[in-house]
Amino acid sequence: MSVAHPQILLVEDEPAQREVLAYNLSSEGFEVRQAENGEEAILLVAEALPDLVILDWMMPLLSGIEVCRQLKTREDTRHIPVIMLSARSEDVDTVRGLETGADDYVVKPYSMRELMARVRTQLRRARPATGGSALSFDDITLDPETHRVSRAEQPLNLGPTEYRLLVTLLERPGRVFSRDQLLDNVWGRDIYVDTRTVDVHIARLRKALTQHGGNDPIRTVRGAGYALG
Repeated sequence: MSVAHPQILLVEDEPAQREVLAYNLSSEGFEVRQAENGEEAILLVAEALPDLVILDWMMPLLSGIEVCRQLKTREDTRHIPVIMLSARSEDVDTVRGLETGADDYVVKPYSMRELMARVRTQLRRARPATGGSALSFDDITLDPETHRVSRAEQPLNLGPTEYRLLVTLLERPGRVFSRDQLLDNVWGRDIYVDTRTVDVHIARLRKALTQHGGNDPIRTVRGAGYALG
């Protein structure tokens, strides 16, 4: 039972720089998708939401600033952390990047160690389970280090898939996840699983969460998906 690897969208128009960044991110255990311009980045986000975006400022077709602005004004993507990369080191540029919605701003040239540390910091804020922090909602508690789950202080027995589903839901209580988003987060993009499988495992998770009593905390949103609370 493990938490899915964080998925990072890397948007950089310089092939050599993109290759180096992708290699280092993969070495850190992240799943990396790559875009060479802003328009491609928007298309990739529409296909599957990443956990974090690393975004170069100066790009053809659509600038990093415009990509960031679009992501931060959409309800389904505004929560995704964005780290902006730029050779522009003036304070006014940093302020502009942050005011557009970027969660962090890194000036080129930068050390790879510093960038990886900033990536991990943003992911811990966005996905607490990746940093080992306990997750909780109402009387449900999940410890990602020990894989122990309890409700009202009574231990719960969950299968591996139900555990990963609960991690995903607990990381963003109230957010509605579509079946396709749950498939990506829990099973992975490279594995074909019918969306009806999600319904089966949600039913199993509901049964596990209510095994000692209590209300069903998972909400079904007709035509949209599932949410916790």
